[in-house]
Amino acid sequence: MIVGRESAWRAQDLQMPDKPQLTTSLGLHERMNQPTLRKKHDFKLPTGILGASFAPDGQSLVAACMDGVYRVELASQQEKKLYQHDSYVSSAAWVSNELLVSAGYDGAVYWFDLAGGEITRKQKIHDFWSWDMAVSANQQLIASVTGQYLAGGYRYEPEPEREPSIKVVSVQSGKTLRALPHVPSVQAVALSPDSRYVAAGNLMGEVRVFDIADGSLVANWTTPDFTSWGIIKSHCYLGGIFALQFTADGNELLLAGMGPMRDPMAGNGRQLWQKWSWRGQAKKLDETHEGEAGEGLMETLAVHPSAGHFVMGGRLRGGDWNVGLFDLGSGQRLASLKTGYRVTHAEYSRDGKQLLLAGAQGQPKPEKQGKSPRFGRVEVHDVAS
Repeated sequence: MIVGRESAWRAQDLQMPDKPQLTTSLGLHERMNQPTLRKKHDFKLPTGILGASFAPDGQSLVAACMDGVYRVELASQQEKKLYQHDSYVSSAAWVSNELLVSAGYDGAVYWFDLAGGEITRKQKIHDFWSWDMAVSANQQLIASVTGQYLAGGYRYEPEPEREPSIKVVSVQSGKTLRALPHVPSVQAVALSPDSRYVAAGNLMGEVRVFDIADGSLVANWTTPDFTSWGIIKSHCYLGGIFALQFTADGNELLLAGMGPMRDPMAGNGRQLWQKWSWRGQAKKLDETHEGEAGEGLMETLAVHPSAGHFVMGGRLRGGDWNVGLFDLGSGQRLASLKTGYRVTHAEYSRDGKQLLLAGAQGQPKPEKQGKSPRFGRVEVHDVAS
């Protein structure tokens, strides 16, 4: 069983079709500049993938897997395991052509030099897991979030944090520049396009945005739509904001997760995204439209660098898609994909011409020889308008 945020939603690991299915929303076939996806690569890695990152040139990628960090050359699909953490690797990012960083459930960030083929720094920044990590657009900052949900009272409200839930670290020196407060568990983090702000979302649907320069809190609001309170099988809070991204202009934030349920362990909440204006008084601008979503936990978001659309992906519990492509302005679903596996990470290449989807197809038991089938999944799609 995959632990952490994954274990709370194991009821969603249901059978899905073997072949991915791409569908386009009704009435949008003639839409001008309609984005289309064409699958270019589809392959497996030995273990489940919790995070991934395109190389700057889009020709290779790194994958944060349960058993370590892998590099894959896309043209040949040749893979190489580079190194491993002391636990699952939750995030990996390509900082430059020769530098990788990763974070994991050991609470540590690793720096890996590709040219030298070695770990150059290992910095433990959390006492608990790193749920999510982001690298700034100027490649100078790493942001990571942590926290464990423990009931703090008879209403099962979370205990106060035992350590700062948000850390901002210098890529160059490894020094912690900011240690910022939130309410655990904090499961999603993003850095603004101008590298000035860090935003983080938690289990209770609370978003905080900080100015990194002085550590001041510049925005703070709560949306309860992502959080479920168990009243059937368990008395606890589950869910929360699992992915968070700034829009390309930095003025809005996209949030993703799953709509509330009476029984959180069922995993049958609505596939949910919301768009918020965060500067000044926070205001919800849009969310998943009625009739455009099924059921399942959404775990990843990616905003196209220039074309005005975004992707949300995750697990399928009920319905006909687990990856949706949405128009950023209207919120309309443009296309959808039924991948047949859980999608934990989506990312556009820097030029916007490719879309990376990565995740896991179940978690098979070891075979008689002690080996498990390869269940990490990677797809790369060409993106055209």
